[in-house]
Amino acid sequence: MKKMLFIFGIIAVIAVAIVALTTYKQNTNTNKISVVTTLFPLYDFTKNIGQDNVEVSLLLPPGVESHSFEPKPGDIVKISEADVFVYTGRFMEPWAEDIVKGIANKKLIVVDASNGINMIPGVFHDADEPAGSLDPHIWLDFDNAKIMVDNITKSLSEKNPSNAQYYQQTADEYKSALSKLDNEYKIALSKCQSKEIVYGGHYAFGYLARRYGIEYIAAQGLSPDAEPTAQDLVRLVEQIKAKNIQYIFYEELTSPKIAETLSKETNTKMLLLNAAHNLTKEDFENKATFLSIMKDNLESLKIGLQCTE
Repeated sequence: MKKMLFIFGIIAVIAVAIVALTTYKQNTNTNKISVVTTLFPLYDFTKNIGQDNVEVSLLLPPGVESHSFEPKPGDIVKISEADVFVYTGRFMEPWAEDIVKGIANKKLIVVDASNGINMIPGVFHDADEPAGSLDPHIWLDFDNAKIMVDNITKSLSEKNPSNAQYYQQTADEYKSALSKLDNEYKIALSKCQSKEIVYGGHYAFGYLARRYGIEYIAAQGLSPDAEPTAQDLVRLVEQIKAKNIQYIFYEELTSPKIAETLSKETNTKMLLLNAAHNLTKEDFENKATFLSIMKDNLESLKIGLQCTE
């Protein structure tokens, strides 16, 4: 009998401990800053800055192409219940400002990550991207990425001033990693036989090309929905042959049919160049990062532009 009471006593102690631990975890979670981000770079930047002090969610489901994304009612609810909402800017998410205007949560901190960035003009114009539109792919210049990190850091510090010094420290560490990768790009891309990227996708790499002195030709406009004409493709094929280009780059999460057509017509090889708007489900589950994607891009560029070590 005494032995049974002893066992029950032990079980009771364990049960109390489990309840206490669960309560502690719940309380800890409620103290985290809730952040909703639109695109993967913003999601990854925020996680690196906030670490265990933030609960970050990506509004764009893994595997979904960003330009075709339209928020559902549940997404709007998610934004309204967050502490911080981070989007890239009105040229990337034209729907974001209208949603924010209709949200009743006055404590929500809204972060336009493009604040302070000198954006470059869009090259292509169509019904979706009228004349005067700016290129929204700002994160593909690492100096712009640092400004985006600063904008996010400011919002987290505003929401949780007691951790401001910590956020600044993690942000500085992340910006150092961006600087290191930027230097790797500068060194590697300065030793290439070719200085021209032919991209069988939409115009996403204008910032990267400008930063590293590369000529950049894209088959489509700023949106993946902007289909090139047959005449556009003929001109591209002629240019590829005339300049003896060996590789065609294709983009993530959209059909590579344009790149495949160019490759077939010019007898060239294909390489992935990932603009990092979003990840495949597999990459997301495998915890790919913005830095890892950009390192993979550098390896593709070194092959495609025939760079020497």
